[in-house]
Amino acid sequence: MKKVRKAIIPAAGLGTRFLPATKAMPKEMLPIVDRPTIEYIVEEAIASGIEDIIIVTGKGKRSIEDHFDRNFELEENLREKGKYELLDKINQSSEVEIHYIRQKEPKGLGHAVWCARNFIGDEPFAVLLGDDIVQAEKPCLQQLMEQYDETGSSVIGVQQVAEENTHRYGIIDPSGQEGRRYQVSNFVEKPEQGTAPSNLAIMGRYVLTPEIFGFLDKQQAGAGGEIQLTDAIQELNQVQNVYAYDFEGKRFDVGEKLGFIQTTIEFALDNEVLREELLIYLNQLTEVQMNEVKK
Repeated sequence: MKKVRKAIIPAAGLGTRFLPATKAMPKEMLPIVDRPTIEYIVEEAIASGIEDIIIVTGKGKRSIEDHFDRNFELEENLREKGKYELLDKINQSSEVEIHYIRQKEPKGLGHAVWCARNFIGDEPFAVLLGDDIVQAEKPCLQQLMEQYDETGSSVIGVQQVAEENTHRYGIIDPSGQEGRRYQVSNFVEKPEQGTAPSNLAIMGRYVLTPEIFGFLDKQQAGAGGEIQLTDAIQELNQVQNVYAYDFEGKRFDVGEKLGFIQTTIEFALDNEVLREELLIYLNQLTEVQMNEVKK
């Protein structure tokens, strides 16, 4: 059984939920405090033992490549000024090979993954979506990779969501359970309100066998008029087991505005330099807002 060494990070979306900020800046480069969101995703892959990453980009995403490239003038400037902590931070992601390919047409997540098929070849691989940041003692992707090592099968990361939010996600229909791992009879992409078979939602982390590409090759457009990865996973599940794993950790949704703001606040509160002053500010702001409500 081959080891999971490679990962795909789809980053070709238009980021329409964050317009006008994303008109000229990739959504993946929007910062959570002082680091772009995609850096958190890359670092999770590295921490999980991934050796090669391919980022699927689109038009106007060149700044992602620049961010992970070396900047020798900046590095030398920081070195001369003795700012070694900052120097370490900007080079944190240089220990893994990062490659790039363009998705020439916005055909959906399934198509973005398919674009990386030649890079993956006949190996199992991981997919990490940039809309989800996971804080966990053991990296989320590593948890899934360990499940793959046990089963030799594709494994999808899931967590429970509120019933009223199930229409926003791919949802699993479990047929059996062993600890945190589920056997799955069906994968349903964005079911209509009130029709979801469970509240276990797919949360942007996957370990997949290369056979998925055979189904993506001929996949028709699904929900939203796009080629959906969930639909191909459902077809793969008909010929080989695909498991779901309820991973441990706190998931942050940075794919929509409120979640992005909440994530920024929580990460800032985890920052020793910012925490005290931010808490004072938030308390003052809350007091002002409460007084406004009382009026």
